[in-house]
Amino acid sequence: MKLMTALVNVALNLSINQDNTQRQYEAERNKVAGKRANEKLELLLEKRKELQENQDEIENMMNSIFKGIFVHRYRDAIAEIRAICIEEIGVWMKLYSDAFLNDSYLKYVGWTLHDRQGEVRLKCLKALQTLYTNRELFPKLELFTNRFKDRIVSMTLDKEYDVAVEAIRLVTLILHGSEDALSNDDCENVYHLVYSAHRPVAVAAGEFLHRNEVRKINIFLLHEHAAYLVDSLWDSSQELLKDWDCMVELLLEDPVQGEEVLGDRHESALIELMVCTIRQAAEAHPPVGRGTGKRVLTAKEKKTQIDDKNRLTEHLIVALPMLLSKYQADSEKVANLLQVPLYFDLEVYSSGRMEKHLDALLKQIRVVVEKHAEMEVLEACSKTYSILCSEEYTIMNRVDIARSQLIDELMDRFAHSVEDLLQEGDEADDDDIYNVLSTLKKLTAFHNAHDLTKWDLFKNCYRLLKMGIEQGSMPEQIAVQALQCSHYSILWQLVKITEGCPSKDDLVALRRVVKSFLAVCQQCLSNVNTPVKEQAFMLLCDLLMIFSHQLVTGGREALQPLVFNPDSTLQNELLNFVLDHVFIDQDDENQSMEGDEEDEANKIEALHKRRNLLAAFCKLIIYDIVDMPAAADIFKQYMKLFNELIQDQGPNLDRTSSHVSGIKELARRFALTFGLDQIKTREAVATLHKDGIEFAFKVPNPKGPEYPPLNLAFLEVLCEFSSKLLRQDKKTVHSYLEKFMTEYMMERREDVWLPLIAYRNSLLTGGDDDRLSVTTGASSTSKASTVRSKRGRPPQHKRRPEEESVDGSWIMRNDTLQTPGALHTPQLTSTVLRENPRQAADHIPDQDSSEPGSEPDYMHNPQIQMSWLDQQKMEEVNRKERGGMNYMKSRSGGVRQQVRGLMEDDAEPIFEDVMMSSRGQLEDMNEEFEDTMVIDLPASRNRRERAELRPDFFDSTAIMEDDAGFGMQMF
Repeated sequence: MKLMTALVNVALNLSINQDNTQRQYEAERNKVAGKRANEKLELLLEKRKELQENQDEIENMMNSIFKGIFVHRYRDAIAEIRAICIEEIGVWMKLYSDAFLNDSYLKYVGWTLHDRQGEVRLKCLKALQTLYTNRELFPKLELFTNRFKDRIVSMTLDKEYDVAVEAIRLVTLILHGSEDALSNDDCENVYHLVYSAHRPVAVAAGEFLHRNEVRKINIFLLHEHAAYLVDSLWDSSQELLKDWDCMVELLLEDPVQGEEVLGDRHESALIELMVCTIRQAAEAHPPVGRGTGKRVLTAKEKKTQIDDKNRLTEHLIVALPMLLSKYQADSEKVANLLQVPLYFDLEVYSSGRMEKHLDALLKQIRVVVEKHAEMEVLEACSKTYSILCSEEYTIMNRVDIARSQLIDELMDRFAHSVEDLLQEGDEADDDDIYNVLSTLKKLTAFHNAHDLTKWDLFKNCYRLLKMGIEQGSMPEQIAVQALQCSHYSILWQLVKITEGCPSKDDLVALRRVVKSFLAVCQQCLSNVNTPVKEQAFMLLCDLLMIFSHQLVTGGREALQPLVFNPDSTLQNELLNFVLDHVFIDQDDENQSMEGDEEDEANKIEALHKRRNLLAAFCKLIIYDIVDMPAAADIFKQYMKLFNELIQDQGPNLDRTSSHVSGIKELARRFALTFGLDQIKTREAVATLHKDGIEFAFKVPNPKGPEYPPLNLAFLEVLCEFSSKLLRQDKKTVHSYLEKFMTEYMMERREDVWLPLIAYRNSLLTGGDDDRLSVTTGASSTSKASTVRSKRGRPPQHKRRPEEESVDGSWIMRNDTLQTPGALHTPQLTSTVLRENPRQAADHIPDQDSSEPGSEPDYMHNPQIQMSWLDQQKMEEVNRKERGGMNYMKSRSGGVRQQVRGLMEDDAEPIFEDVMMSSRGQLEDMNEEFEDTMVIDLPASRNRRERAELRPDFFDSTAIMEDDAGFGMQMF
């Protein structure tokens, strides 16, 4: 392709020279006869003819290369070759548009837009961008645009973000060149990409929106995610978005008769847009969800940020009180406007002598607090006071006085309203309830960000809660707010104690407060109102976490009196709450929301609430605050979901459904909790597989044995835990699985048997199913005979006994075995020691002798520890071993002499790992014997004979061998 590009450059130069020669010839021929030079005309004719011949020759070469190479390689099986072809044809079209920029060549680029590789699609778009950048080429691209426009627009949603970005840029170039090229629907598809989570895609869409000024739609200004719209347009429309003077003027101008004014929706949208632009300018980073984090600003960007912050501060310090005054009755507008002071340079108040504007702002905030009871507005006011009261600013004292005056007034009102409510009891009217609730909401919002402990809010809140528990008539909103306010009061008291040097009386007082509040929350768990129960549950979990044993860590032993450990009654109540309110029937929840216009949004919100409740309780389990058995009840709920799926669909479970995918994902995450230490979790993982296999085959299919068991689909979930098995344990698990399988099951390949197939494959991967051993049974076949040629390979290195391992003993356990709480995993390993053949022939061990690797060796080795089950297993292995030794001793002398001759060259004893994972390892160990011995055994006995040359005395699977096998006639 590079050769073709070089030829295109040559052809282009020839074409230019030919045009120049033609112009010179025409100019000379048009001269009058007296001034015309005939010799020059002849030279020009000859030169033109020569250039034309060269041009024809080059074009023939290019045509041959194009038809012989490009036409075949642009759809090559290798993506890199296809990408090179498209990249080079783009270069040809750009360099020599007269010859290549036509539909005969463009079609190849258009077809390749559908390539399955993103790299190739990206090259297509970049090649087209170079063409659409030149507006003079648009007439030649008109037919191509009409033919492939839909495909280009659809590529703006490409799964490869780089391709999507280039597609949007190409669409922008097409629109810039011809406004009629794209329809309104095409533009709408690109418009909505300004809200993409991927910032490059959103910025490219913002550039498209900025350039298409004629078709801008007000719906973008009314979108709820204005921060993302501003971020998308920030690079292309920054000057327009920073025009805060114009925005404020539009918001503050009085309506004039005959002029169009902004409506309520437009005012709300403009205020939100202005606040988002202020945040973007002051923070200089994208909103949450875009980007991987705050990037380091360059010196130029930092200077721009400081300048923008100073400019918006100087202007909006004056305008903000007026805006709050105008829109003080609108909660949505006020909540947005109160975010503006968060981005001020507050030093301007003192340095610019603008204290009067600060007083005006504080006055308007107080008016807003008086008029509104919405938590969003109150929290915005509280946060504004918190920022203005920062100790780093000189205005702190002025703001603190205003805040204290406001709190004093609210506290007096709250105390009187609480007394009235408590006195009237059940006879309290709506006004009394409203007075208590509105004041309590304001105090709770302020207590969240401000230390109000000196006003002792806990006392009145506790009185309200006790009255609600005793009389059962407290409105749920008052109970919820009282719980939250009491919680904040306790936390602020804890902060003061941890930051100072608390006395014993302070600790006792706080402990008394916490204990009484925990008791109230526990009683609220049985409240009839669900919001009260949920609030009490969340606060209980949070306080138990805060006042747990971790409170005294980090040198804070003095806080030991504040540590609370939940008793069994409280733990059971928390667990029952989770079971009753988190794991609820989805159908019941859907029916309770039926008829709601925002049904889907309510479902999502309810799901998030349930997840938060579950997360709060699970934290108590993780940090050992609640007993670990509580986790079992949580996992039972997920197992219940699987059982319901089995009952609904049986073995014909839809493996692609979201429910099955969710269970598999849960199993995958659960498998990750076992960590990387497979030795430590060996027993637990093995028991899990054992019980899982039993569960899968527990319930037979009522249709007959030729149908899969009802729980067979569980094996697909069990596959997620196969990677946590040790290599040698996979073979043992596979052997245990084969006990439950019939020959009919092994031959099945239908979809209903896929869980079994997948589980078997997960056990065979990296396992020992393919090694040559006497204990592998019928799982693999052997060759009829073996003829080897010796290769120069170094002898095998010795292996340390502690590096070798054996199958776990869990397979021989009783069916009633339970997973142990503390995992005492034996580090028992098993090897076969092949001693020097001459010594082996003369010193075959007796029954009372102890050889390396036998039970006494393991029992007295301080580095190896065995469980009781493994000791029982070793006794059984030794019995088999003694029988195998007697058998080897009685074998015919011919084979013994051959084996002795084979092993005479071994200078040192060789340790063999009987758990070798592949046939290749075994063959490598035998290759050093190839020229001294050829064993040609019958096909039916070849494998057993070769295995018996290396008896697996400690292989755990030998337990399952028939005793009669040792007496089999081999020759």
